[in-house]
Amino acid sequence: MDGVRGHALLLPFPAQGHITPMMQLANILVANHIVVTFVNTEFIEKRLKHKSTDYLRFQSFPDGLPPDHLRTLKVPELCESLQKHAPFHVENIVEKIMQADSVPPLTIIVADGAFSFTQKIADKFSVPRVAFWTTSACGFSAYYYMPLLIDQGYIPLKDDRGSCKNDVITCIPEMEALRVKDLPSFLTVTDAADYMFQYLLREGQNTLQASLVLLNTFQELEGPVLNDLNAKFKNKVLSIGPLLLSSAGYGDALADMTNSSIWKEEKSCLEWLEKQKESSVIYVCFGSITVLSDEELVEFAWGLEASNQPFLWAIRPDLLQGSSAVLPDDFVERTKERGFFVSWAPQSKVLSHPSVGGFLTHSGWNSTLESISSGVPMICWPFFAEQPTNRRFVDDVWKVGYEMRENVVREEVEALVRKLMNLEEEQGRDMRFRLKKFEDNAIASVKAGGASYKNMQEFLRQMEKKIGS
Repeated sequence: MDGVRGHALLLPFPAQGHITPMMQLANILVANHIVVTFVNTEFIEKRLKHKSTDYLRFQSFPDGLPPDHLRTLKVPELCESLQKHAPFHVENIVEKIMQADSVPPLTIIVADGAFSFTQKIADKFSVPRVAFWTTSACGFSAYYYMPLLIDQGYIPLKDDRGSCKNDVITCIPEMEALRVKDLPSFLTVTDAADYMFQYLLREGQNTLQASLVLLNTFQELEGPVLNDLNAKFKNKVLSIGPLLLSSAGYGDALADMTNSSIWKEEKSCLEWLEKQKESSVIYVCFGSITVLSDEELVEFAWGLEASNQPFLWAIRPDLLQGSSAVLPDDFVERTKERGFFVSWAPQSKVLSHPSVGGFLTHSGWNSTLESISSGVPMICWPFFAEQPTNRRFVDDVWKVGYEMRENVVREEVEALVRKLMNLEEEQGRDMRFRLKKFEDNAIASVKAGGASYKNMQEFLRQMEKKIGS
C-alpha cells in the first residue's frame, strides 16, 4: 500500500441521515490515499452489504437490540443501547487494528458528534478524535447552547400545552430568528430528566473535547453561525460541505462502490422525469425516519391532487405508523396521468433533474442541503430532531422555501404547492434567484480555492501521519 497518508476509523450513528454524509467523507478520504475502516452496527451492515477493499474496509458490531426492534423509530432506546454496548465493541475494533500487520495503524477516529464515548478510546490509543456533526450548523448550535437555553428558562418547556413555544429566543448568537418551537424536538420537552434531553445536553458539551469538529455545510450559507461556533471552539470547527458535491468529483465508480442507501433506490422515476416539462414536478419525500398517521397521508394525497401539479412521491413501506402505507384507490386513479410513486428514490439525481421544480420535505439536513445545492425551493414539514430548526432557516433566514403548519390540512398542501411551483409570481422568482446564488456558492465552495475545499485540505493535513514513523 505505497503512498498511504493515514488510516481513519469512521463511526456514524446508525441512521440513514448520518451514514450518507459519513460515506461521502469516506469517498474523499480514500481518493486522497487515506485507508478507511468504516464501522456500522450489524443491523445496518446487513442491509448495506458492503464489500471491503484495500483502502475501504467495513466492520460491524452488535447494537444490543433484538432483530425486530424498530431502532430509528425508537431513538431513545437505540441511543441508550448504543451507549451501553458500543464502547466495548468499538474499542476492540480499534485495538485489533492497532495490532494488525495487514493495515496501517489508525491515525484518527472520526465519530458521529453524538458518540463522544470515543474520546476515551482515542485517548487510550493516542489518536485524535474528530466529532462529525451531520446536522446543520444552526442545528448543532442549538445543541451546544442548551445550557444557556436552560439558564434563560426557555427549556425544558413550562407545560405540556406548549404555552411558550412561540416565544422568540434572543440569547443564541446569530440565531435571532428562532422561536422555541424551532428548537430541535429533543429540547422541547417538559421533563428535564428526559433521556434524549440529557443525552444531547451532554453530547453538545462533550464536543469541546474533540480535536476538530466537522460540519457538512458551507460558509456562504451558514457563515454567521459558523463564525460564532469557531469563536467558542477556538477555530476547531471546519465546514467541509456540501459533501455530496465534493465526493461526486471523485467519480461515479467510487460512489457506486460505497453506496450508503439502506433502501433500494428505484431509478425508474428518472425515466418518468425525462417525459415531464422543465420545473413542473414537485418531489415529495419525508426521509428515512418520518412516520405519518393515516389522516396525514390522506391529507397530503388530496392536497397534491387538488394542486393539479405533476408529482413524484417516495413512499416507504413503513411510512405509516404501525402499518403499510396504502393510498386511497380513487386518488391513485385520479392522478395516474401526472403522478409517479416509488418506495425510495435516488434523491440527489431527482433534485438535480431539470423537471423538478419543488420539494415537499421533512427538512432533514441532507435533504435540505441537496435541495439548496440543486437550486430547488422547498415546502418544509419537519418531523423531529433539528428539522424544525432547519425549517426556520429555510423559510425565515435564507428565504428559499415555505413553512408548513404541523397539522396537515389538504387545503394548505394545495395552496403551498401552487405557490411554490408558480414560476411567474415575483416572490417565487426572487426565491429562485436566491437559490441560484446559493447553488453557485455551494459548487464554488468545494472547488479549489473555495472555503470548504480549503477546510478539507486542512483536515487532511491534520490527520496525515507518516506510516511506520
